[in-house]
Amino acid sequence: MLLKSIIDSIESVAPRSAQEEWDNSGMQVGDTGREIDSVLLTTDVTPDVVSEAVECGCQLIVSHHPLLFHGLKQICSQTLQARAVAMAIKHDIAIYSAHTSLDSVAGGINTRLAQQLGLSNIQPLCPASQKEHNYLGVIGELQRPMTYDNFLARVRDTLSATYIRYTRAKNNHVRRVALCGGSGAEFIHDAINQGADVYLTADCKYHEFQDADGQIGLIDIDHWISERHARLIFKDILDSIGIKCVISKKDITPIHIY
Repeated sequence: MLLKSIIDSIESVAPRSAQEEWDNSGMQVGDTGREIDSVLLTTDVTPDVVSEAVECGCQLIVSHHPLLFHGLKQICSQTLQARAVAMAIKHDIAIYSAHTSLDSVAGGINTRLAQQLGLSNIQPLCPASQKEHNYLGVIGELQRPMTYDNFLARVRDTLSATYIRYTRAKNNHVRRVALCGGSGAEFIHDAINQGADVYLTADCKYHEFQDADGQIGLIDIDHWISERHARLIFKDILDSIGIKCVISKKDITPIHIY
């Protein structure tokens, strides 16, 4: 199948027009006119993941996080990013990324994460946004209320979270849950204003915890854990068009807990 046809299928779900202005979703390396037999699905593109694609005979890597995000001024062995680019070019492996284009759409990263946690009536967290695709953060409801401790246990068990950092909640009753996969601290006050009992995201800073403490149950988990299900969304898309795909085994969080 032509790479362009695969990209068209992904972008029918996650159009590049949905990405944030600062993002770099889309083609990272390669020629859209080439034939593709199999695809490796990953959250991040690292040299280990590129090596895995070579070993698996995959001509294309589809990732959530763009390989080319920050400026690349040299292609040498000094950085992981540059090594991955050099390896991909050497082995003729194409790379395509769908980042905030997948975050922002209904049925994308945040909708799927909300469904995993048992939420229903899932809506955009910022409904007044003028953007066509405004699911960068979402809010939904549990079928039945639960205690804060029980919800924390659900997050741990359902997502296999390696760690959970959290603040005190306003009360011990959890029904309305807001979330944003990846770095979503910017939506903490939107979650409070929308009456969420808890807000789940990643990469929160100390003062963001301090500001949220006692106002909302702020739950912070590993960034990779919160978005690794992007690979399953990609698999659903590619399975529907009959292209062989493999979920990377080398795609793991860089954060280890001592």
